[in-house]
Amino acid sequence: MGSHTAASTPVEETAHEAIDAPESAESVLWTAQRVKHPVADDPGDRERLNQIARFAKHRRRRGHVWLAVVSASIVGGLLGAALIRNHLATSNSEPPPVIRPQAHDPVSTRTEVSASVPVVEDTPASIPAHPRAGGTLTFVVPGEPPSYDAHREETFALIHPAAPHYNTLLRIDPLDPTGTRVVGDVAESWTVSSDRRTYVLRLRRGVKFHDGSEMTSRDVRATYEKIINPPPGITSTRRGEYLQIETVQAPEPYVVAFKLKWPSPSFIHSLASPWNWIYKADILERDIRWYEKNIMGTGPFVFVEHLKGSHWVGRRNPEYWDRGKPYLDGYNALFIRDDAAQVSAIRSGRADIQFRGFSPTQRDDIIGELGEKKTTVQESPWNCGLLIAINHDKEPLQDRRVRRALSLALDRYSAAGALSKTAIVGEVAGIQLPRSPFATPPVDLTRLAGYWRDIREARAEARRLLMEAGVPIGSSFVLKNRDIPMPYQQIGAWLVNEWRQIGLKVHQEIQDSSRYFADLRSGNFELSTDFQCGYVVDPDLDLYKFQSRGRSDANYSRYTDPVLDDLYVRQSRTVDPEQRRRYIRAFERRLLDEEAHYIYTLQWHRIVPHSARVRGWTITPSHYLNNQLDTLWLAE
Repeated sequence: MGSHTAASTPVEETAHEAIDAPESAESVLWTAQRVKHPVADDPGDRERLNQIARFAKHRRRRGHVWLAVVSASIVGGLLGAALIRNHLATSNSEPPPVIRPQAHDPVSTRTEVSASVPVVEDTPASIPAHPRAGGTLTFVVPGEPPSYDAHREETFALIHPAAPHYNTLLRIDPLDPTGTRVVGDVAESWTVSSDRRTYVLRLRRGVKFHDGSEMTSRDVRATYEKIINPPPGITSTRRGEYLQIETVQAPEPYVVAFKLKWPSPSFIHSLASPWNWIYKADILERDIRWYEKNIMGTGPFVFVEHLKGSHWVGRRNPEYWDRGKPYLDGYNALFIRDDAAQVSAIRSGRADIQFRGFSPTQRDDIIGELGEKKTTVQESPWNCGLLIAINHDKEPLQDRRVRRALSLALDRYSAAGALSKTAIVGEVAGIQLPRSPFATPPVDLTRLAGYWRDIREARAEARRLLMEAGVPIGSSFVLKNRDIPMPYQQIGAWLVNEWRQIGLKVHQEIQDSSRYFADLRSGNFELSTDFQCGYVVDPDLDLYKFQSRGRSDANYSRYTDPVLDDLYVRQSRTVDPEQRRRYIRAFERRLLDEEAHYIYTLQWHRIVPHSARVRGWTITPSHYLNNQLDTLWLAE
């Protein structure tokens, strides 16, 4: 039911128009306009600024003290920043200490402006207080990486221990709590042409790989070619995010140029992806899979060792290009899957922090043991949610009636109230972070299958659809799930019970991360947990996953749907906010209701309680950001 024959559409034809490559970097720089401050130079951009201002508002929650630090940038077509709350959570009258990063202006002086005009060089915001050099950070990682290749993987279990070994072209300012503000990493400046289809970036000189060789534009080009045009048999999980790229060129050793098929407001954030680690071109030419089993980057820390099931060690890179950084002598990452053991590691002082997140109950346990003066709690909305991939290659899941029934069976509203107390989940949500500019309002969500308020009516409809599709009461399915308790196994147990209410017997099979991702990618499952966690709140970056399997290597439901593909391109290219919103709503309706390709469960909510000695680290709505550790330091 969810499979379609691919057909060319006017949108696709327009989207793939060829454009001329620049003859030289200088010709591109000459045509670009340079300004000191990003400006809203058309009605669409002005509307983005207005939306950001409306979205950035202070909120309070019962029994908590909130620090709402709001800043924003002009994001993918219309998005802008999510509201960020650094939350000081405690049951007592005095909250534990909190690091208060400086707030940024709604329109900053750098160009994370994915809009129009140029771009200026920039660096992260100044670090509060006075960093202290020395010391070793110890942090907890709740899972093991399936491989070492960030272009292939999509799990915190890799990015948390290994990101400190690498740099990216641009990055999200590690001290910006909105997680939207773009600054340079190995690129020191960048310029956007007046037609918004050419991005030219100048690279820093003297950036060296850990083997002593210098990084140049050749390495950047080879890295991005691997990401956007992987050879047959090579997985590039986020290649569907880069459909707009026509060419990547390296006209000079310290200049790289991207030519786009169409203007893309979100593209500047795509260049700041925390997953796009710069790899060495010589190595990729010899063995495209080398980075799956080896580590060698340009980052602030040099790889020492990884002992599976135990730890990962990095030490300070004395030749790091950003002089004076990193502040730490090194770090130890401890692999601990068990929830109670993770909490115990923080409570006992064996570890300083776990960067992913804890539940409210776990937060309170940590504060209770360490005390308020020794604990800092940071809290934020989380651009992350657990999904259910439904394998369209398996009977009877090819039938959309069966897929809709699986979603209709779920009482998301009751689950949100109960599970939010004990797990890292929060609200009922659609395909965008609640209260972000393109999120569907709760009242409109109730019109979608699986979001009805009357659960009895929804389950009656689910049973009717199963009967109509010829699926008898007592039919069995297997749900494959990841061996990370929080929140995978809590959500898994809930799903099994909910589907029992419509007469289905579902067995939950727990797998280690390597087996879990292998089965997801190969289609060796009927139902499987999956996730969509973005690094910036932006429809382009949040929705690329759901394009047809030929476009997106992360489409684990394995469907082909040219209607969804067309809607994705249309929303990406639309400047008018209301029209873009209509396309996104149509995309959501087709994905979750009409075809029920995927099932969304609950939005996550991020809480990071940590030792008060950890400084220079700021929470954002993404647990994929701020993991290079170059700005982090330890107080005495």
